[in-house]
This record gives sequence, C-alpha cells and structure tokens, in this order.
Amino acid sequence: MIKNIQTRIFPFIIALSALSVSASAAFYSVSGLSKLFAGAAFAVIIMAASLEVAKLVIASLLYQYRENLPRLLKYYLSIACFILILITSMGIYGFLSAAYQETAAKAGNIDSQIALIETKRDNIKEQLAIYNAEKETINEAVSSLRSGLSNNVIQYTDTLGNVITTTSSSTRRALEKQLDQAIGRQTEINNRVDGLNQQLFEYETEIVEVTSNANIAGELGPLKYLSGLTDKPMDQIINWLLLTIIFVFDPLAIALVIAANFAFAQLKPKKEKKVPSPHYSPQPFTPKPEIIEKIVEKEIIKEVPVEKYIKLPKELKKPLEEVIKHARRRGEKIPSIRRFFD
Repeated sequence: MIKNIQTRIFPFIIALSALSVSASAAFYSVSGLSKLFAGAAFAVIIMAASLEVAKLVIASLLYQYRENLPRLLKYYLSIACFILILITSMGIYGFLSAAYQETAAKAGNIDSQIALIETKRDNIKEQLAIYNAEKETINEAVSSLRSGLSNNVIQYTDTLGNVITTTSSSTRRALEKQLDQAIGRQTEINNRVDGLNQQLFEYETEIVEVTSNANIAGELGPLKYLSGLTDKPMDQIINWLLLTIIFVFDPLAIALVIAANFAFAQLKPKKEKKVPSPHYSPQPFTPKPEIIEKIVEKEIIKEVPVEKYIKLPKELKKPLEEVIKHARRRGEKIPSIRRFFD
C-alpha cells in the first residue's frame, strides 16, 4: 500500500517541482526583460508572461500529442519552444547580470574610498620615514654633544712647570647651546611622530570600517577568490557562472514539465491485452463429415468452366479427399477437386 501511495504522490511532487522551477525562471526572465526594455516595462511584462505560459503548454502538447500532430505544426512548435527557452535564458542572464552590476558598482565605490584612504596613509608613512631618519640623526647628535660636554677638558703647564687641567667655558657654553637646540628639535620630532602614528592608526581603522560596513566581502568574496585562483578577471568569472546557470535553469523546467506529463500518464489504467497461453496452439479447422457429405450430395464439386471455379479454403482439401476416397470405393464417380484449391 505504501508503494502504491508513493507511486501516486510522486507525480504530484514532480509537477510541484516543475511549477516552482518554471515560475522562478519566468519571474527572473520577465524581470530581466523588463529591465532590458525599460521604456515599455509593463507591456514587456505582459508579453513575456504570456510567452512563458505558452512555452509550458507547448512542451506538454508536444509530449502528449507527438504522434497525432501534423508534421509541419510539430516542427514549428518545437522550434518555437526552443526559441522561447533562449528568450527566457536571455531574460535570466539580464536579471542576474544587472544584480551583479549593482554589487560591482558598490564594490567599485568602496574600492575608490579605500584607495583614497590608502593614499593618505601612504603619505603619512612617507612623512614618518623622513622624521624617523631625522630623529636618528638628532639622537646621534645629542649623544655626541653630551659626550663633548663630559670631555671638555683643557690641560696646560704654567710657568712653574705644573700641569693644570681645566675646562673651556666658551666651549662649554657653545656645546650646551647646541645640545639645547638638539633636544628641542628631538622633542618636536617625537611629538610629530606620535601625531603621525595616530593619524596612521586612524586611517587603518577607517579602511577596516569601510570594508566591513559595505558587506562586500560576503557578496563578492568567493568571486574574488576564484578570480585570484584562476588568474582571470572577475567579470569573466561571473560570466561563466551566469552561463552555467541559464543553461541549466529553463531547460530543467521544460524537462520537469515533460517528466510530470509522463508520470501522470503512468497513473492511467492500461487496457489489458489478452495474451495467449504459452501452451496454447491453434487447432486446424476440420469440418464435420456430414457437412462434407452435404457438399458432395449437392454436387458443388462438378465440372464448371475454369473462370467460374470457386476457391475453397485449404483446410477443406484433406477432409474432402478422404470423403471422396470413401465415395469412390462405393462406386460413385466424383471428379478431382484440385482445381478448387489451385
């Protein structure tokens, strides 16, 4: 019983699947065609919807009445169905490509914003490199000046021959002045480096925020990965994907419609043909002796012109020969009957 229920339910499942695929294909096709001809969108929607319904009817008609349709009509409907499949596929391609173009345009704006922020970030990095180089130079100068101050010693011998060690006040004042200037410049550079690092951090944060808020990674992430993997432009990758979809979408809908017709045809009760038993063998027709005697008594077998001979069934030849044989034994004169069977 369960098998019987499955057999009866499965055609409806096929039909439901066929309707869902056909309806979605029709929706995307009509939407795509209306975008291609935006100047008359409403008229295009009506026309495309009627063509979609006609395509399904043609597919069912060709399957159910394929043996009875006139050949010319059958060829025309087949060509029309194929062209309608191409039109539907074109509409689906237009719909999906338009959706991709919106995402691609959004991605292009995001890429432009990120490129601008990266340009500003790179300028900051260049300034940081210059200030860091100057900072190293000043650090070395400060170290040298401090070393000069610590080594600012003058030795000389007085008139008595004593060696006197002292410092040069003028040299010390010059070194101290230079050291103060170097330290001031060092502090200024450190402040600028800190400010540039802060700006650099802000630019990096802005790049992350723009990328995450746009939600482009989830939409185009797989395509970008395939583009990098195959070393092909992303437009070419999306074109391959769209062609794959349209070559499967509408032909699958037509195939499911035909399959649904086939499944429902299997539910109809079939007329049982009487098949003879394998042990049955037809018996040859053997007329009864009394019938043959009546034929002979009525002198059906007699001399008549050749053109008036009556052709008798071959099944009668042997029984008649037996009857004639017995009649001749009784002394009756009976002519040959071969002429009636030749």
